[in-house]
Amino acid sequence: MPMPALTASPLTTDETLTADYAKGRAPWGQDLRGDAAALSLYQRHLLITGLSNQGKTAALRALALWLALDRSVEFWIGDLKGLKDWKMFDGIAGVLIMGPTDDHVIQVTEMVENGVEEMNRRLQAPAGTEFPPLVIIVDEAQVAFMCPAVDEEKRPYGGQRSTSRYFNAARKIHNQGRTVNVLLWQGTQDPTDQNLPKLVREGAHTRAALALGTESQARMALGDKAVNSGAAPHLLRQGLDKGTVVVASDGIAIPAGQSSITVRTHYIDDDAAAEIAERAKRLRDGVTTLRVIDRSEERDPLADIHSVFGETQRLVTQDVLKRLSALNPDAYGRWTFTDLRRVLEDTGAEPYKSDGRMVVARDRVTRALANRDADGSASAS
Repeated sequence: MPMPALTASPLTTDETLTADYAKGRAPWGQDLRGDAAALSLYQRHLLITGLSNQGKTAALRALALWLALDRSVEFWIGDLKGLKDWKMFDGIAGVLIMGPTDDHVIQVTEMVENGVEEMNRRLQAPAGTEFPPLVIIVDEAQVAFMCPAVDEEKRPYGGQRSTSRYFNAARKIHNQGRTVNVLLWQGTQDPTDQNLPKLVREGAHTRAALALGTESQARMALGDKAVNSGAAPHLLRQGLDKGTVVVASDGIAIPAGQSSITVRTHYIDDDAAAEIAERAKRLRDGVTTLRVIDRSEERDPLADIHSVFGETQRLVTQDVLKRLSALNPDAYGRWTFTDLRRVLEDTGAEPYKSDGRMVVARDRVTRALANRDADGSASAS
């Protein structure tokens, strides 16, 4: 009996479609009978892996594109492939890092560490506080695990030991992030114990695999229980089954008695992805994406402070510091409130208290920047 034809993604055919992080399910594809397969992303860390060029990024991106249609969800994205597969998230993601070098790994690691700090802030908030979802995506995560760079204290960014900064940050989010809606999604290829450590891969609630080369890789990707019960991504045909994933998750309907399901994911090309992203941007209040910059360039702290506001009218000082650190960790990663106050002192944009919290107002920084530039022009003339 021939396999049913794969239909187009509802994301591309229904321009009125929206998402609901807590209650909805992402339209991801069809099962082998042709029935729609949809995935809940609520409070679930995610791992998707497979051999190179099997559709991993497209499958991962399709989930993010659906979730972007829920305006409450914030994204921080690190693409360590660097081929601009995630460029349409410029204007959606709060942080967008694209590139394959050690320097990009450092930036991505610091982004994930900032996620740990945000998680800890939320964990210490008063009981009953609700938090918007923060989804941290690292595509080609094996590049981070294999990175040989070390910091000034000789701590490695990559690796799988307790001293590895990326490994530690990922584990911390896996351990405690779910309950405060800080989630880590990772995409990785050709898994081994070196480029996908056991403790990290087992921290994902949803595990999916495209075609893999061996049964041992299938066990790394999905776990022994799923493979022992029949999950076999290593039997998928490389190239011929491109875009087909074997999924182990309680977030998707799995036939009774089975521990996994095979899904043929909808393929959304770059042009269609850009159109969906534009719909998502129209639902949002204007997001200024912080992108990786040349770490050696001279900084203008007042201009950088202004840039991190985006369309937001007012930020608590801690959020200003967090956004500055994401913008350029070398320049601002160690900044404290004192550093921020020093730059804004006597500009008319000094931090002030509102509802018991120290805040900075965007319009005041705008005026301070305009006044400074005007004074500079007058001096030059």
